[in-house]
Amino acid sequence: MHLLKFDWNPISGINIIGDFKLHFYSLTWVAAFVLGSLLMKYIFKREKVSLEYLDPLFMYTVIATMLGARLGHVIFYQSELITEDFLSIFLPFKFKGGFEFTGFQGLASHGAAIGIIVGMYLYRKKYKYKSVLWILDRIVITVALGAIFIRIGNFINSEIIGKKSGDFKLGVRFIQEYYNKYEAMRATGIKNTQEAYNAIAEAPQFANLLNEVPYRHPAQLYESFCYIFVFIILWFFYTKTLKKDQTGFLFGLFLVLLWTVRFFVEFVKEAQNVERAEWALNTGQWLSIPFVIIGLYFMFVYKPKHPVV
Repeated sequence: MHLLKFDWNPISGINIIGDFKLHFYSLTWVAAFVLGSLLMKYIFKREKVSLEYLDPLFMYTVIATMLGARLGHVIFYQSELITEDFLSIFLPFKFKGGFEFTGFQGLASHGAAIGIIVGMYLYRKKYKYKSVLWILDRIVITVALGAIFIRIGNFINSEIIGKKSGDFKLGVRFIQEYYNKYEAMRATGIKNTQEAYNAIAEAPQFANLLNEVPYRHPAQLYESFCYIFVFIILWFFYTKTLKKDQTGFLFGLFLVLLWTVRFFVEFVKEAQNVERAEWALNTGQWLSIPFVIIGLYFMFVYKPKHPVV
């Protein structure tokens, strides 16, 4: 096996009680929010803003991000849930085809971005210490940091996978994505899900099952790696230049950088919306273009009508 090609068969969480599992993916979200909160606290102190505004900002951000991400996924990628399994949109359970605890799966970054913008607008209406763009200019730095961890969580979950990598030197076989847990248990005759996956990955008698799994681009890791540089660039402009005082610039720079990364990574990512998979651009790319245009507007065109406070 080539050094840069490997099989991915992780333990995706810790079993707590019965089917309830603490998913590592959920922990990456926790890490994103906690680190983002600490970074925002540093920014508040640096700019001498009262920390009393920090806790409500954290709550608005969490709710807006999660609600926006979930609704965005349903609207853009899985609209059938509205009629087929409505409660699963808001609850961490699947009801169609049998009751099952799933955690909050199916979260769209485009929806999260819209949710955060709306959330910050509502937050600013209640807490008027700074302009909404002042808040957005700074909170996007924490969002870029959090995005690094979210994509790592997607990799752990074997979701948002890349296209088949063919002869490319880097490739991953996502065993748990190719075989769902029921298929793995049925194919191996092993009733324990993780043991069934382990058998496919390691047991010689199931080598034929493993050989069926294609190597794919680890698109989640490509994206996560690029977001490191998005964060570094934003942090540089915030700490080392006067651009932090240009209203809307950092917000616009974030939109341009992050959604440009997303646009190009989509070329090696499997389309999430199967109905539009044959289009020249997939849903993620079409949704990214308006964000980039809006970002350019805030970077180079936008001028505040009133003095920023």
